[in-house]
Amino acid sequence: MNRSELVGAVAGKSGLQKKDAEKAVGALFEVIEEALAGGDKVAVAGFGSFEVRDRPARTGRNPQTGEEIQIAATKVPVFKAGKLLRSAVR
Repeated sequence: MNRSELVGAVAGKSGLQKKDAEKAVGALFEVIEEALAGGDKVAVAGFGSFEVRDRPARTGRNPQTGEEIQIAATKVPVFKAGKLLRSAVR
């Protein structure tokens, strides 16, 4: 499901017009993004949680040359599914 299909599904389930559903979906993603960028964790009971984790620096290998390279430390967003979501998927 891509973003436009998600917007259509939200519009259908909620009875909103597609343009209003697009604003709601966009606002949701924006709020999650801002919270994670600010170092906060976003938890939705039963659905799951979004958080930022640190990935340490490590040594990698260039697949073309076999040469070792240093991969810098970074922060990555992580989603952990909640119990109800895991149950629904099974």
